[in-house]
Amino acid sequence: MEPTGPVRVRFAPSPTGLLHLGGLRTALFNYLLARRYGGSFILRIEDTDQKRLVEGATEDIIRTLEWAGLRFDKGPGKGDSSESYFQSQRGDIYRCHAAELVKTGAAYRCFCSAQRLESLRADAVSQGKTPMYDRHCVHLSQRQIDEKLRLGEPFTTRLLAPNPADPNTVEVSRFNDIVHGSMHFRGPAGFDDAVLLKSDGLPTYHLANVVDDHLMGITHVLRGEEWLMSTPKHRALFRAFGWPIPQYAHLPLLMNTDGTKLSKRNRDGPVQRYVEDGYLPSALVNYAALLGWHAGGSQEVFSLAELESAFSLGGLGRSKSTVSRDRLDWLNRQHM
Repeated sequence: MEPTGPVRVRFAPSPTGLLHLGGLRTALFNYLLARRYGGSFILRIEDTDQKRLVEGATEDIIRTLEWAGLRFDKGPGKGDSSESYFQSQRGDIYRCHAAELVKTGAAYRCFCSAQRLESLRADAVSQGKTPMYDRHCVHLSQRQIDEKLRLGEPFTTRLLAPNPADPNTVEVSRFNDIVHGSMHFRGPAGFDDAVLLKSDGLPTYHLANVVDDHLMGITHVLRGEEWLMSTPKHRALFRAFGWPIPQYAHLPLLMNTDGTKLSKRNRDGPVQRYVEDGYLPSALVNYAALLGWHAGGSQEVFSLAELESAFSLGGLGRSKSTVSRDRLDWLNRQHM
């Protein structure tokens, strides 16, 4: 489970609001893995969903990481000046790779209207089925495609999802997650013909995520467990490109004391709230590390340097962690 050599990891937040405690924990675990094994920690801003962007959110992410002492090796303002770490500035890269998949037959252009797609969705829901695209455009001839392109009809680019009966499909739907162990997704889950490029030419999360992870040489992906269901789809994309697949670790959600999911909208969600309340950076980092990781002994108070030496993937737990300020208050006193 533990790496045998240097790793390359990334923290890839979307700037849709203030960085929250769960995001800080994800960044911390990636940072610690890189420092523990002499690797690189990359900050990548996943800002392809322009409608959800919040002004100042990117600056808050960078400022919060610096406040916490989590210095990234490459990212906005660092590393090769010719490489952008904002996905919104990498559109040509994604379009080039999507075209490559179309050329090899691993993806196809879909000219279906929004009305037709909504009709398909409504029909599936009314029958109690999971909405899935019916591959109407897979059957278009090259002549039909060329004519639609000539007429300027809008289109998306879709992944031709693996056939569940194909032995190669098993390889992408069955994998070992560092946190959750052996995973096997049966049936169509994760294998709809996902949109890779939208009609405006912008990439979806799935395409941009996979392309960037490959081009940036990411060896380990540590992210929230909300992305666990998307992993077969991402593995299928890696397979379609013929690229090596990184190792995945999906971190359990953080919960409020009332059992609801911690989010940016909660009082104890944004890291900025803790900064304003006067908590020490070292205390909050110590606290975040203990939300889903255990060193294996009785020690609870850690400096960042001690965490860098002690961190291991084997210490990551599967259980959800409850956020409570009582423990943080105690840790804050220890760090004074």
